Amino acid sequence: MKWSKAKEIILKNKEVQNELKKNEAEYKIIEEIIMARMERKLTQKELAVLIGTKQSNISRLESGNYNPTLDFLQKIASAMDKKLEVRII
Repeated sequence: MKWSKAKEIILKNKEVQNELKKNEAEYKIIEEIIMARMERKLTQKELAVLIGTKQSNISRLESGNYNPTLDFLQKIASAMDKKLEVRII
């Protein structure tokens, strides 16, 4: 199925839209981590070594199967010369 067709189906379903909205912050941080890692040309394993964890933890985080602590996110940000910013707006 092409993304355009999947998106059309998603946009028709209010329940799915509500779930996506509820998880928007999580998706955004995952996207930012992946983009920063790719920008630095780091593999998951290389990032894991930099922060002292296992590659599987980075994989679970990037797939949305891990609920990281702020400390873990700070380590990731620091390892990639980024700043972690948390806001309530």
